[in-house]
Amino acid sequence: MRIIPAIDIINGKCVRLTKGDFSTQKIYNENPLEVAKEFEANGINYLHLVDLDGVKSKQIVNHKILYEITSKTKLKVDFSGGLKSSGDLIIAFENGASQITGGSVAINNSNLFLEWLTTYGADKIILGADCINRKIATNGWLKISEINVIDFIQDYKSKGIKYVICTDISKDGMLEGTSNELYSEILEKTKVQLIASGGVSSIEDLIKLKSIGCDAAIIGKAIYENKISLKELSKLC
Repeated sequence: MRIIPAIDIINGKCVRLTKGDFSTQKIYNENPLEVAKEFEANGINYLHLVDLDGVKSKQIVNHKILYEITSKTKLKVDFSGGLKSSGDLIIAFENGASQITGGSVAINNSNLFLEWLTTYGADKIILGADCINRKIATNGWLKISEINVIDFIQDYKSKGIKYVICTDISKDGMLEGTSNELYSEILEKTKVQLIASGGVSSIEDLIKLKSIGCDAAIIGKAIYENKISLKELSKLC
């Protein structure tokens, strides 16, 4: 299972939110590149980089930070946040992103999302399936739809999607464990390569995610709050 630390960016700084609420932001480092280099130095190969300014602006904002990280480390970066147009994708890939994640766009403009999938291929485009009470959430988690998360993933799997990031919003930033029952059901019913996100609080959580068959796990606050050390993570990479 791949280990993927997360860096969320607001105003050029590394922050974390709780349940996606911007009012809960906490700054952990003023220099995202410094954080990325520390991950790399501990054997990490992947990074989930979220442009929270882009989420608010509805267009890519922090592409310079993306470029700084991809040009000065060897991390394979999945970039997300505010990607609403093909122009945004061009900017992301030109600045070194290995993959991009589309969530709201997959709901609000499915034709465009499928165009991206056709243009760039299933190895480059990740479906973001963020949910609460198993209902898909969009627009920075501000809007809750009536779409069931498993139905949503199954539909896009039938259209060629390969990778899915599923965040249980109720778990995000809470350090209370992961949604293993949901993830097990997704894996059983859709057979996607599932990237679990939200709630990781210990190495035991990661071992459990691996045991149920997740392709990868995204870890954020547990690292920044020293619940999991990079030395421990390096043993899993």
